[in-house]
Amino acid sequence: MTAATAATAAIAAVRNLGILAHVDAGKTTVTERILYLTGTTHKRGEVHNGTTVTDFDPQERDRGITIFAAAVSCAWAGHRINLIDTPGHVDFADEVERSLRVLDGAVAVFDAVAGVEPQSEAVWRQAERHGVPRIAFVNKLDRAGADLDTAVASIRERLHPHPLAVHLPIGTEDAFTGVVDLVRLRALTWDDDGTAAEGPVPDHLAAETAARRRTLEEAVAELNPQALEEFCAHDTLTPDTLTTALRDLTRTGEAVVVLAGSAYRNRGIEPLLDAAVAYLPSPLDTPPVTAADHTQQRHPDPEQPLAALAFKVTAAPTGRLTYLRLYAGTLRKGDTLLDAATGRTERIARILRVQADRHTETDHALAGDIVAVIGPKNARVGATLCDVDHPILLEAPVSAEPVVTVAVEARRAADTDKLTAALARLTDEDPSLRLATDPETGQRTLSGLGELHLEVAVEKVRRDAGVEAVVGRPQVALREALVEGVTGFTHRHAKQDGGSGQFAHIVLDVHVLDAQAADTFAFASTVTGGRVPREYVQAVEAGCRDALAEGPLGGHPVTGVAVTLTDGLTHPKDSSELAFRTAARQGLREALRASRLHLLEPLAEVGVTVPEDALGTVLGDLAARRATVQGTHPGPAGTARVSALVPLAELFGYAGRLRSRTQGRGTFTTRPAGYAPAPATATAAGATAR
Repeated sequence: MTAATAATAAIAAVRNLGILAHVDAGKTTVTERILYLTGTTHKRGEVHNGTTVTDFDPQERDRGITIFAAAVSCAWAGHRINLIDTPGHVDFADEVERSLRVLDGAVAVFDAVAGVEPQSEAVWRQAERHGVPRIAFVNKLDRAGADLDTAVASIRERLHPHPLAVHLPIGTEDAFTGVVDLVRLRALTWDDDGTAAEGPVPDHLAAETAARRRTLEEAVAELNPQALEEFCAHDTLTPDTLTTALRDLTRTGEAVVVLAGSAYRNRGIEPLLDAAVAYLPSPLDTPPVTAADHTQQRHPDPEQPLAALAFKVTAAPTGRLTYLRLYAGTLRKGDTLLDAATGRTERIARILRVQADRHTETDHALAGDIVAVIGPKNARVGATLCDVDHPILLEAPVSAEPVVTVAVEARRAADTDKLTAALARLTDEDPSLRLATDPETGQRTLSGLGELHLEVAVEKVRRDAGVEAVVGRPQVALREALVEGVTGFTHRHAKQDGGSGQFAHIVLDVHVLDAQAADTFAFASTVTGGRVPREYVQAVEAGCRDALAEGPLGGHPVTGVAVTLTDGLTHPKDSSELAFRTAARQGLREALRASRLHLLEPLAEVGVTVPEDALGTVLGDLAARRATVQGTHPGPAGTARVSALVPLAELFGYAGRLRSRTQGRGTFTTRPAGYAPAPATATAAGATAR
């Protein structure tokens, strides 16, 4: 075997996978069992004991949730699996977004009792947007009320029209002991210590197994032409044909394979690993990566010029770690790479294979790999590191816009510089956090994706930097929306202060943007006869965008605006791009003052699960928070579920209130749901500091 062939075989044996799920569906436990089963760890980590490998941060162990995406690597059946355990809380959805940008496949974990939960749907849609193939693992089949068929039905109704269950549970709830593999027609059982055994299908399940196998064959044949041909010829499908068809359907996204188990009781992890290897793609099965400007491509070939994307940056005791996904080429210790966005060069001092907070050094990494490197000092999240002689700029992950802001100050004036440096490091690691200084008050503000997001960030500063920070009351980020515009608005900018002056004359129509438009601003020009040269028209558009950064109602960003430049005048000497940009900025600001606008506040889609006897109290509390209840329906085991749209400003402190009103038995989840007009009484309290 030549070196090139060996390298290609090594890439084909790689699986870059993410574990996706709603909070408390069991994804971290699934990851821990995978690490134990593959021999990567020698003791099963438990979330409730704070002994997990991937939830290694003190806050994750204290809170019992995943906050930061953690990468681990393990081996199974001759394949190397790079796993990223992603957060399930909506406040950390940006961590999921950055991870999905570099992954080739994913395992979506669902609670067998709850089925598809709000954040399950959110992360599923994120993976769908990135074109990441998925398989599903229905977890916690040992719980009271667990039902695989109900979970599959919820996947069909809310996520995918073609979930294909390849397992039949053996036993129910606490008596769940294993599964029937409908592809290979075998029984897989596990004893209390997690030891697996393979055997024939139990007699009492033979008829149901045959019926479900037939249903699976028919569903696959309907979706896959090759399987249909064999099914029509022989009225059945061989296990190999079924496996090949399931792999093809998974990788194209036409169907999703559904497996079953109980990670906590070590049941179902081996077939999950087998399915990940069999059905999910290797780097060679994915399309070549394309440059942001679509002018170049890189194939997952170790002989091509290197191209890598930095998707995570962390500070570690060993130094600043930059996590890379290699799309092409071979990375070697000591290489000098180009940061394509900044033009700076970065030297790779060390290459590390990552096991959460532990690392193993290696001297090289191939295309398709995920590794961490030490050496780059300036590369930020989203940076493209590439061959110096063959530059390429890859599209960076897009960070969500912050919706909550707090003021952060050092308790002691002597710690101000220390706090500033710690916050700067934090925003370097997490691009969804934004640091700013209020120009009016001089206060330092930190903006993020939710109350918990900011709480975790500030606590990280306190622990890591040893700075006692004082945090102001959270405030939401409002928007200003155009309700009624103006036409024929004229603005002339003329300035003469010696030498060349500035002159620009523009006429603008300002109107409400079509609600179906993808963007929040649209610009057009109907000027004819060269009265405003093309380069000045572009300057007018840039000036209009400048003006929309701060609206007249309170300095909030303005949305839903369409501007048309209808006329203008130039001066042969004093007109310039700067003059027209200034005129557009000033003119649109004046036009907006003459228009009618209203404030928008962010909404959250809230799902509340409460005991039935507390439903009335919870509904009353939601009504007091200006909620729009969308529906209530029965939940598992004597509970009720409420779905509602609630202004984000009204959710601050809701977790504590819900616990007190339900004796600690109520839970809720949220996800962003856009913006809606804000009443005047709510906007004053919720306005973001400018």
